[in-house]
Amino acid sequence: MNEHTLSVRLERVAAHVPAGGRLGDIGSDHAYLPVALMRRGAIVAAVAGEVALTPFQAATRTVRENGLSEHITVRLANGLAAIEAQDAITVVTLCGMGGETIRDILEHGKAILSGEERLILQPNGGEQPLRHWLMENGYRILCEELLRENRFFYEIIVAERSGPVSYSAQELYFGPLLMQARSPLFLAKWQRMQQQKHKTLTSLSLARQAVPREKIQETEQYMRWITDLLT
Repeated sequence: MNEHTLSVRLERVAAHVPAGGRLGDIGSDHAYLPVALMRRGAIVAAVAGEVALTPFQAATRTVRENGLSEHITVRLANGLAAIEAQDAITVVTLCGMGGETIRDILEHGKAILSGEERLILQPNGGEQPLRHWLMENGYRILCEELLRENRFFYEIIVAERSGPVSYSAQELYFGPLLMQARSPLFLAKWQRMQQQKHKTLTSLSLARQAVPREKIQETEQYMRWITDLLT
């Protein structure tokens, strides 16, 4: 993967970025996404934010080597602190992190968001708590996409602030739009998860140390939801 050829995941993320947008790519790594979008003429400006020095340097190098330093600003900052008011960001991408990490970045940077931005989120697991944060903060899920890359399932969640929104516990767990569409890939994911949950329950029952009853009950509840979904 490079700025010329994005991964399948980043290509799908790119597809949800509105044309002519101003992008804030948080956790940008090598800045491949903003550089690719800028080279295609899909966006007019971008900020690439990185919290760690090595990827910050890599992002700076990618932007410089593509002659885009006037259009893409690379900042060393924690989460949404990379975004400044004058950037007038219209779309924020957070990709390749755990859902809880993305949730925490959004929570800690809430004051930085104007509420007008589109959020394009690609969590590596932990989708349930991330969707819960979106609901609690008035973000409606506009689109959900499930894809498979290197044997792993990944979800992309696109959301915008809309005011009060309500999702059921099962919708937060499975994804309200994914659950509605019930694609073959979606069913394949949850068939695999059903097997994993079954193994987890077996392991918990055989554990030598006492397992909190709440942990067992939670796993049993998820198993019931998945069984109902697949029936």
